[in-house]
Amino acid sequence: MKDIEGRAAAQDFSGEEPRDLGADHAVCSICPHACALAEGQTGLCRARVAEGGQVVDANYGRITSLALDPIEKKPLARFRPGSKVLSVGSYGCNLRCPFCQNASIACAGERDVPWREIAPAELVDAAASLVTEGNIGLAFTYNEPLVGLEFVRGTARLAHERGLVNVLVSNGYVNDGPLHEVAPFIDAANIDLKGFTQSFYDLVGGDLATVKHTIEVLAATPSCHLEVTTLVIPGLNDSDQEIAEAAQWLASLD
Repeated sequence: MKDIEGRAAAQDFSGEEPRDLGADHAVCSICPHACALAEGQTGLCRARVAEGGQVVDANYGRITSLALDPIEKKPLARFRPGSKVLSVGSYGCNLRCPFCQNASIACAGERDVPWREIAPAELVDAAASLVTEGNIGLAFTYNEPLVGLEFVRGTARLAHERGLVNVLVSNGYVNDGPLHEVAPFIDAANIDLKGFTQSFYDLVGGDLATVKHTIEVLAATPSCHLEVTTLVIPGLNDSDQEIAEAAQWLASLD
C-alpha cells in the first residue's frame, strides 16, 4: 500500500473511460466504476492514478479551496449549530452531474485548476489555530472527498488526535470497504442523495443502490451524525412519488 504521507504525480487520461485491458492494469477499489488503469493512467475521477501496480490518489494534499465556513453552509442543520468549520477541497469527482455547482474543481484534473500542497499535519495545525475563532474541525468538501480517500483518512485521524471533529460532504458513491475505512473518523456527514431512481443516477453516471448503502452505513454508525441533501431539479427528480418514496425510505432508517 502507498504510504498515506506520500502522493503520486498523475497524467491526463484524455477524457476516456478506462477499460480492463489485461493483467498489467491496476483496478481502483474506491468506487463501483472500478477503473482499470495502465501505469500512469488517471481514472474517470481525474484524481486517482496507477502507480507501481496500484491505484493511488494523485490529488493527495493538493488543495484547491480552503475557507472557514459556518457549519450550516456544509449544509448541516443540526450538528453544532452556530459553529464554524475549516472547509477543504481538492479536485476530482467520480460522478458527472450536468448541474454541478462546483464543476470548476469537481470535474477538473491537475492541470485545470490552481492548487497548492498542504500536508495533513499542516492542515490540522491550521484548523487548531482557528479554534479561538469558533472552528470545531475540518470539513472535507467542495469536490468529492473520497476520491482522495488516503488523504481524508490520514488527515481525519490526526484531527481526532488533536480533539477536532471531521465533517464529510460526499456524493456517497463509494465501495463498502473504503467507506468502512473512513467512517470511524467521521463525526458528521452530509450525503447527496441526488434522486431516488436509477434513471436519474444514469444521468449523473452513478448507482442509486450504492448511495443508499452509504447512507445506511453512516446512519448505523453511532459516532456519526448524518444528514441527507437532495437538490430538487424540476422535471428530473421532483415528482411527488419520487420525493415521497425517498422520504419514506430515509424515515425507515431511523
